[in-house]
Amino acid sequence: MSAGVPKAICEEVLTFLWAYLGGELPPEKMAEFDRHLQGCDSCTAYLETYRETIELTQGAFPEGEEEVAEMPEDLVKAVLDLRREDR
Repeated sequence: MSAGVPKAICEEVLTFLWAYLGGELPPEKMAEFDRHLQGCDSCTAYLETYRETIELTQGAFPEGEEEVAEMPEDLVKAVLDLRREDR
């Protein structure tokens, strides 16, 4: 967060980042985010990293390949067991 930038707006940028990038926010909220990004180096850097991550992820699979591989049963069980332990 840059000096003098309200933390609450930084938190909103993080919360609504996907909607912001997709142009799904109301115009007044988009304008507020744009103003915030002009003055907040931290959020601007985060946004660029987020965009790069999306591009890399989308490029990881060939076009039209939508089938998801089956996960081995023992791997699924191990992950679920770990999640239960973390609670």
